[in-house]
Amino acid sequence: MAAPQLTLLLPAGEAFGAQRLPAPLAAALGRADRLPGAEAGERAQLQRHVDVLPRGWPVAALTRQEDAGDAGDAAWLRADPAWIRPDLNGARLLASGDALQLAAEEAADLLRPLKPLFGDAGAPIDAPAPGRWYLRLAPGARPPAFAAPDEALGTDVFEHLPDAGPEGRRWRALLNEAQIVLHHHPRNVERAARGLPPVNSLWFWGGSVLPDHVRSLSARVLTRDQALAAIARAGGAEASAPPPALAAVEADTLVDLRTARDLRAVAGDWLQPALDALRGGGLSALRLDLADGRGFALAARQRWRLWRRPRPGLGA
Repeated sequence: MAAPQLTLLLPAGEAFGAQRLPAPLAAALGRADRLPGAEAGERAQLQRHVDVLPRGWPVAALTRQEDAGDAGDAAWLRADPAWIRPDLNGARLLASGDALQLAAEEAADLLRPLKPLFGDAGAPIDAPAPGRWYLRLAPGARPPAFAAPDEALGTDVFEHLPDAGPEGRRWRALLNEAQIVLHHHPRNVERAARGLPPVNSLWFWGGSVLPDHVRSLSARVLTRDQALAAIARAGGAEASAPPPALAAVEADTLVDLRTARDLRAVAGDWLQPALDALRGGGLSALRLDLADGRGFALAARQRWRLWRRPRPGLGA
């Protein structure tokens, strides 16, 4: 049986700045095959590793199915609790969802005044998990495309609001009303007293129905991204959080390192152990997939490409 393959999902090369790889890894990367250029962006990067039909990234429907088992044929939209802070240039998303560390009773209290608002709008809201809130939409509903919170974190929220068409205006109005409801909620007063951020908004994203087909291209997916984990499991993969460093690889594995910013740590914890496994026969291939669309394929036979110059970093 052939040895497994390992793929590392990495941020865009510019995320590492001018950081340099240790000399042995720089030499190995210089000898690697450059993969054909692919579409840039994290969403496109993830879609390279999970086959979904119809094409898309059906986060809300699949996470709803995992959380409550009742996705059915409805359309779903995540409406996660969010903390938005105004500043001189607009308002910025600082945290959302599980990052707010809501207790179940806090989520229930915060949701209570929101239920009639969204119920009257034909989009009932509930929370099967404290940090994951959902709107149930009518079958066939097509809400505007909303940015994932990871894409919007730290940016001006007005850049991510829907266009000012009729449907966009409807969702903007609902969001404004929800913010008014949450602004003076007693739970936020309590959270402030404990030094915790408020829940003063919602973050709409991930609108979808259950897909017809999902297949993970790796048997194992190591990620802290709950949405990626849900989609990978729907595609037949085992999904769990990654360990601190590479352990034995027993099946084709995808490791999500998109939040990494310390190239030395990535090199020591993941790249060098993977290169050792590659040369020792424990891996058949190692692939690096960067969010800027670049990629590299490393194989044991490449060690004879002595004429190739080292590639000291992951920048373009």
